[in-house]
Amino acid sequence: MNEQPTNREPPDAPPPRLLPHRSLPPYSYVTDRFPHPVRDARGHSFGQSEPQAAIGDPDEWRTCPAYLWGIDLFNAGYYWEAHEAWEAVWHAAGRTGVMADFAKALIKLAAACVKARGGRPHGVELHARRAAELLSSVASTLPTDRPHFMGLSPDRLIRAADQLAASPEKWVNTADEPVVRVASFYLLPADSA
Repeated sequence: MNEQPTNREPPDAPPPRLLPHRSLPPYSYVTDRFPHPVRDARGHSFGQSEPQAAIGDPDEWRTCPAYLWGIDLFNAGYYWEAHEAWEAVWHAAGRTGVMADFAKALIKLAAACVKARGGRPHGVELHARRAAELLSSVASTLPTDRPHFMGLSPDRLIRAADQLAASPEKWVNTADEPVVRVASFYLLPADSA
């Protein structure tokens, strides 16, 4: 799969799922609109254990189900759930260092989209700006002949985060539908890391 530019609308069809055997939840969590997934007995993940991840090397991203699941969730519009999946990766990475910063940047991108679903443009801007800062830090560590990190291009993600931050009100969508994609881009890992 080649990564799509982030400065155009996504294709009509969503990208192929990385973990097609996993079922997507019935809704994407939005505060005050749907039951909290883990704290409410009606939540889609109530009683399930928190996501776990194990990853020692960013080149081994294909072997990290939590990371892949986060990508699938994000691409399908499940931003809160993607945030949770990537938080497991962040913890597995030790919460510091380049891999942790990359996971945290993805968490912040997802959080920006959660804020868009919640009608909070200021939150969209804050989270998107922080994502861009973290991604810039990651990008600065990459050799010029390897522009991808964990299968994704930090430079393209920076452009996506900048788009969100530049006009946060544009991304707000408070529809009561169970799932609404607000991001204008998909996360499509490149075949080569």
